[in-house]
Amino acid sequence: MEHLIITKPEKCVGCNACVRACPANEANITKMYEDGRFVTSIDPDKCIACGACLNACTHGARDYIDDTEEAMSALTHDKLIVMVAPSIKTVLPTKWKGILDWFRSKGCIIYDVSFGADICTWAHLRTLEHNEQESIAQSIITQPCPAIVKYIEIYQPKLLQNLSPIHSPVACSVTYVKNYLRRTNPILMLSPCVAKKFEFSETGLVEYNVTYKKLMEYFERNGIRISTNPVEDYEYKFDDMQGQLGSIYPRPGGLRDNLWLHNPDFNITTSEGVHKVYPELDLYAKMPQQKHPEVFDVLSCEFGCNAGPGTGTDKNIFEAMAIMRDVEMEAKARRKTTGGLLRGSEDRLFKRFDEELRLADFIRSYRPTKPSAVPSEEQLEPIYKMMGKHTEEDRHYDCLACGYRSCREMAIAIFRGLNTSDNCVIHAKTVLLARHSMLQEQHERLAEITNRCFDLSNELKQAVSDITNNMNTIGESTDATSERASVVNDLLKNVVSFCNSNQTMDANSVKTLVGILETTIDAFSSLDDNVSTTNESSTLIKGSIDKITKLVDSINETLDEALQPIKK
Repeated sequence: MEHLIITKPEKCVGCNACVRACPANEANITKMYEDGRFVTSIDPDKCIACGACLNACTHGARDYIDDTEEAMSALTHDKLIVMVAPSIKTVLPTKWKGILDWFRSKGCIIYDVSFGADICTWAHLRTLEHNEQESIAQSIITQPCPAIVKYIEIYQPKLLQNLSPIHSPVACSVTYVKNYLRRTNPILMLSPCVAKKFEFSETGLVEYNVTYKKLMEYFERNGIRISTNPVEDYEYKFDDMQGQLGSIYPRPGGLRDNLWLHNPDFNITTSEGVHKVYPELDLYAKMPQQKHPEVFDVLSCEFGCNAGPGTGTDKNIFEAMAIMRDVEMEAKARRKTTGGLLRGSEDRLFKRFDEELRLADFIRSYRPTKPSAVPSEEQLEPIYKMMGKHTEEDRHYDCLACGYRSCREMAIAIFRGLNTSDNCVIHAKTVLLARHSMLQEQHERLAEITNRCFDLSNELKQAVSDITNNMNTIGESTDATSERASVVNDLLKNVVSFCNSNQTMDANSVKTLVGILETTIDAFSSLDDNVSTTNESSTLIKGSIDKITKLVDSINETLDEALQPIKK
């Protein structure tokens, strides 16, 4: 499956707004990056391209892809058919005619999808009448919205039997152009819808889906100026008939209003908006057939196609509906019936369809997908434990922070590999509390270690002081030893000199020599004392150095012990 909605990982902040907005519970894949960021990407096989995440993301991390660039390139070498959705009048009220004129200037053929919507109404009307005549109790879910079709194909395939067999308005338009006008040109669709590309890929009817938003960006990027037109002028000279009441299909209940125009007794229920229509489709799937309305008219966008994800518009519902009302009144003024506007009058356009069209040409088939298996409670048990949810209260916390509607949905997503337990608030709180407790213990241990290091530091300081004092003592002893050695050397020289000059000793000579020797002995004694002092200081220094070595080893061991929990 091709990517239509894309993620820009560098802009994703992991706020889970996209997951919260998404009605397709398997479309988003959240992973934790190495830098600790949570980034949510998209599984194109599970995405229905409803565009809800585009509006929900406020960080610019979501965007979509259409065929604008390819279509503009094709304009240079192909004569394209341009199919124009009626929502263009609401989205670009002063520009839509100028845009169509620009395409016409490029050699394009322009057709109104409103006319295809009229065919779509006719086909539904005839199908419902046939079911009624044949007593076929078959409730119909309308399918102009491709996001609805894709949701049913992927997540509720059992509803395919209820999904309308009639083509969408654009597909009816294309079928008419190809089968009845015999046109074979490549087709470009001007659309408010990203998901239309799914429909075009499955049916093979349209080559290019060009959304209003991307088209206007293309014009701006390339300096293309578009002329303006009056807002209240809703007629245009298309290359074939302009549609009538099909032009109100873009508003909520547009198809319903068209059917009621022909038969007000039809039992029709409507639903719009991602947070309403998809849960109601799930509920519809559970309801017995007899509880279903004849027609369930559904749209993914809350305000209809006028506010589709490809519009790029900021118009509110009141502005859009006011324009739709004017479009409706203009279309009714052009509508012709055989008996006025009274009930039971025959619509001349539908009479023409009865005469010229084959209902079978406007029938569509669908591609069911096997839904993912739902894990059992036993399979979810280890997931809950990973999430730190050990009690029933924990498992029904349902804070929605992860983006899912319940803790169980989050657990299922983790089981399917679509998310991670680290993205669960309860799990994160459990981990934080455990880490806080561990850090508290480490803090207390580090306080003890710090005090021990201070004590060792003081002992080290004292040992260094002792070394300094002993070094000073050694220095003083060395100086004294040098001085005494010089004295001893001089005395010994005197002894030698005296003995050489007094080869015959007398009493005075002996006395003098004894005096010299006694002085020499004193000098030797002082010298010996200085040497002893030096030896003692050296021994003390060695002991201090040994002590310092042991203190440093002790400090290293203490610090290593402190770092062990951090390393873990």
